[in-house]
Amino acid sequence: MLRSCTAALRTLRALRGRREGAFPAARDPVLARRWFSTEKVIPKDHALPNPSWSKDLRLLFDQFMKKCEDGSWERLPSYKNSKLVKEQLSQAQLFTRGYEDGLGFEYVIFYNDDEKRTVCLFQGGPYLQGVPGFLHGGAIATMIDATVGMCAAIPGGIVMTANLNINFKRPIPLCSVVVINSQLDKIEGRKLFLSCNVRSADEKILYSEATGLFIKLDPEKSLI
Repeated sequence: MLRSCTAALRTLRALRGRREGAFPAARDPVLARRWFSTEKVIPKDHALPNPSWSKDLRLLFDQFMKKCEDGSWERLPSYKNSKLVKEQLSQAQLFTRGYEDGLGFEYVIFYNDDEKRTVCLFQGGPYLQGVPGFLHGGAIATMIDATVGMCAAIPGGIVMTANLNINFKRPIPLCSVVVINSQLDKIEGRKLFLSCNVRSADEKILYSEATGLFIKLDPEKSLI
């Protein structure tokens, strides 16, 4: 909370400096260091453990990192910002990474190329509440879309969701850890068909099942 307030104040000072005709860096020493420093700014990988991760999430993370050692699985990094956005959209950031640590979407996705599978380890924070004490349905739908979409994007390139059908079996307790399993079932031309299920950390409880259709896009053509 303090970090976000500080960032807002820095932005306000910089904008005020422009209106007054002053050089923003002269008014903000942090901004000045960023502009004139020779050090590269390393973006934060949010798919790594932080203090808000529960014991269950850390345990599952360690188990999958062990699987990565032989090359069969790969951990996918996750950043707030994308290098693909246009300059005028520089304020844009990944929707699922817009919360402070522990308050919203805490997750990491692993990918198995041979099996064409993704597994997402997800912990929904207190800001994602729907019915008191339980995760909002839209929050788990978001994570299903993200997990299935990643499973489609790796073999398919740039893809967009055409259809996502979710059957909610049980409500998910807030701040609990779930495992989202996604599988690429088939490819027909530009169409990628996938299936998915959401289970408890021990995989004994089935919370949701889903199927998805994604369409491979032509990167040379505009979406507008």
